[in-house]
Amino acid sequence: MFPKYLALSCSGRCIQHYYIHSLPPPQQRGTPVVIPGPLSSALREVSRKIDMPPILTFADIVLWNWELVNPELPVSLNNMRFLTLFSGTETERNFYILSAAAELRGAEMLRIFERFMNLSCPNERSAIATIQRDLDRLVVIVNELSDILQGARETIDPHSFYWTVRPWWKGSDDAAPWIFEGAPANATFDLEGASAGQSSVMHALDIFLDVDHALKRDRLPAPSPENRRADTGFMEKMRRYMPAEHRAYLTQLMRRSVRPVADGTPSLVDHYDAAVDALKRFRDGHIRIGTLYIISQARSSPPASMGGPEAFKQQVGRSRGTGGNPVGILLKAGRDATLRTAINKRVV
Repeated sequence: MFPKYLALSCSGRCIQHYYIHSLPPPQQRGTPVVIPGPLSSALREVSRKIDMPPILTFADIVLWNWELVNPELPVSLNNMRFLTLFSGTETERNFYILSAAAELRGAEMLRIFERFMNLSCPNERSAIATIQRDLDRLVVIVNELSDILQGARETIDPHSFYWTVRPWWKGSDDAAPWIFEGAPANATFDLEGASAGQSSVMHALDIFLDVDHALKRDRLPAPSPENRRADTGFMEKMRRYMPAEHRAYLTQLMRRSVRPVADGTPSLVDHYDAAVDALKRFRDGHIRIGTLYIISQARSSPPASMGGPEAFKQQVGRSRGTGGNPVGILLKAGRDATLRTAINKRVV
C-alpha cells in the first residue's frame, strides 16, 4: 500500500465524517446525505487505489491514527500519540489506547499461527509438541486480552462513549443514506462505519480455531432461534473493511485450521478446548461490556449539548453497533458459536 494514498485516504475519510456528522439532523427519515463532488471524487479514487470502502474504518481510527512520541524509541502504548480525536475527549483517546493495546498484545498470536501454517507435517511428534505449547500460550494471551477489554471500565466513560464518541464513526443507514455526488447511478459501496469487529487480529484467532460464525457446520449444541436471528454473515462482511493486505493474510490462514489436527490427536484435545474456553470467556466479557456501553446507554438521556431527550425521541435502533447491527444478539451469537467449537463440549 502506497503511503501517500494511505495518508490521503485517512484524511479524506476523517473529513467526510466530520462533514456529515456536523450537518443538522434531517427533518424526515430517509432524507439522503449528499457528499459534495470534490470530496466524493477524491474519496472514491483513493479508496479504489487502496482497495477499501470510502468510509471510516477501524484501521483509520486505531491502526493508522497515531505517531511515535519519540521516533528513537520502539512502538509501545506510552510512545504512541493519537492524531485524530473527533470528540476531543479523553474517553475517545482511551478507547483508541485500549484498542491499540489489544492489537499489540494480539500480535504474538500471529506468530503462533505462522508457526502452525509452516509445519510441514502437523501430525509428527515434534509438531504436536509445538502445537501443544502454542495452544497453552494462546490461553495466556486471550486471558490477557480479556483483562484489557474489561479495563475499559476504568478509563472509558460509558455515557460519553455512547453519546459523544460513537456517533462520529457512524456510517450510512436507512434513516440518512449517503449519496456520493458524481458517482455512477449503479455504484454501490460498503458504508457501515468503523467497528472493532473489523480487527483482523480477532478474525485470525477465529479462523485458527475454526469458529463457525456463519453456521455452516453441523455442531452442537444446535444454534438457538436467537442465534439464527443474528447476522451470520457479519464477520465476513467486516473483512471487507480491512486493509487489503489483512484480507489476503486471512485468506491464506483459511488454508489450514488447528481444530482438525486437535480432533485427530487425543493429546491435543484438552489444550485446544482450553484455548476455545479462553475465547468463550473473552466473549462472555464482551457481552458485559456491550451491555454497559451500548444497550444500557441506549436507554439513557443524551447530553443537553445534543438537544436532550427531545432531540432523540423518534430515534429507533439505538442499541446497535456502529456497524448497524443489534449488539446483544450479535455478541451472544458470537459467544455461542465459540462454545460450539469445543471438541469435548465441556466448555461452559
